[in-house]
Amino acid sequence: MSKSVSFWRTLPGLCAILLLAALLFFLVTEHSAHFYGALPYVILLLCPLLHILMHKGHGAHGKQQTNPAETKPPEADGNHH
Repeated sequence: MSKSVSFWRTLPGLCAILLLAALLFFLVTEHSAHFYGALPYVILLLCPLLHILMHKGHGAHGKQQTNPAETKPPEADGNHH
């Protein structure tokens, strides 16, 4: 029974990580003016996308519940808070 080793833990995987780190370093250092100049626009463009993606978990807005078991009737003990 042999264990499957992840690609990132092999020699070619580690070399790929080092290469990507070096590329990222030079990209940030050489093009930081372009990056920081575009950053406000990127943030503004990401706002609608994040809004759409984050609201997927809310369920349907404005739709009636179809399962009556999900709605609780008000308490009949006379205490209204």
